[in-house]
Order: sequence, then C-alpha cells, then structure tokens
Amino acid sequence: MIPGETAYIFLEQLSSNLNLSLRDLKTYYKEFSPIEDGWIIPDTYNIPIGINEKALVSYLVNTSEYAHKELSDKLLNRYDEESWKRILIIASIIQKESASIEEMPLVSSVIYNRLKMKMKLQMDGTLNYGKFSHTKVTPQRIKEDTSLYNTYMYNGLPPSPVCSVSKEAIKAAVNPVQSNYLYFVKGEDENHIFSKTYREHLNNIKK
Repeated sequence: MIPGETAYIFLEQLSSNLNLSLRDLKTYYKEFSPIEDGWIIPDTYNIPIGINEKALVSYLVNTSEYAHKELSDKLLNRYDEESWKRILIIASIIQKESASIEEMPLVSSVIYNRLKMKMKLQMDGTLNYGKFSHTKVTPQRIKEDTSLYNTYMYNGLPPSPVCSVSKEAIKAAVNPVQSNYLYFVKGEDENHIFSKTYREHLNNIKK
C-alpha cells in the first residue's frame, strides 16, 4: 500500500494479485474499517499464502488501527476516533496536493487558513477519491461532480479521507507551519509557489 492510493484501487489490486473476490474484499472492508478510506496504513505487509478475504481485510484494518493509536498517542498524547478522523482527512488532502514531504507543512497551513476564513478549499486532490484516484481533474469534472468531495462546490472538509496517508502527512496535519498563505500553484520545477493574496497568486500563475 503506497501513500496517496485509495482503498478502492488497493482492493482491486489485492483481488487481482491474490486471486481473491473483489466483492468480498469490499464487503469486509466496509464492515471492518471505521472510515470509508485512508484507514489502511501505507506499508509492506507480509501475509500467509492462501489467506481468505475476511482474514486479510481484518488483518490490514487491525494492524492499521494499532498504528493509528500509537501515532496519535505520540503526537497528541491521546486517541479520539472522531478527532483522528478529521486529522486523517486533512492529511489525505496534504498527501494528494504536496509535491514533496518538505511542502507538506505549508500545504497544511493553507488548508487550515482557508478553513479558518470559511473559504472553500478548492483543491483538485479531493476529487481524486475512490475510483478517481488517477483521474485528471478537469474544469468539466469540477462542474459535474456533485459529491461532497468537491471542495470547489462545498465548504469545509470532504466526508472521509481521500486516500491512504503517510506519517509525514499526518505530522503535517497535526503541526502545520504558521503562515498567511491562502494559495499555491505548481511551478516549473514541479514544486509549489505559495502566496498570501489572490493578486499575487494570479501573478504566479502567469509566471
């Protein structure tokens, strides 16, 4: 499981690689996972040959639960499922939007600043949920996707994490840098250029 991948795609890969029932994998994931996506920790897992769908999903979900609680205790000195879910949602957006680990605390600051000002997040990464994990977000898609994952259409956070998240993304969600940034755009070197005002943002786009 790699950081940034969705459970939808991951379960399809498991089904194909291990010759397991995709329907059963999805059924058990929905039953065992406390959230729709973003629960399985990105990692390399060793599993026995011949494992069935129920045992596999149970193992992945339970192993991830232990990791989530351990990380939450380390970062927050406590574990609360609802609070942690919000952190995972923010971390998943950071994961999808950041060009590098170094950028993650800056992207995190933009998310928190926009939420504080009650601005729409307007981030493409939130539309890369589920089966759309690798789908290019177009202006048409932004207009037509009426799900709550469309942060161009709706205020606030999406209802669930949009992908699996790395520890670095979680740490950035818990500890954003202090900034006044509200915008960012990808530069020629693939890294993002951050700005405080819309005018500055437009200038960066033109550059």
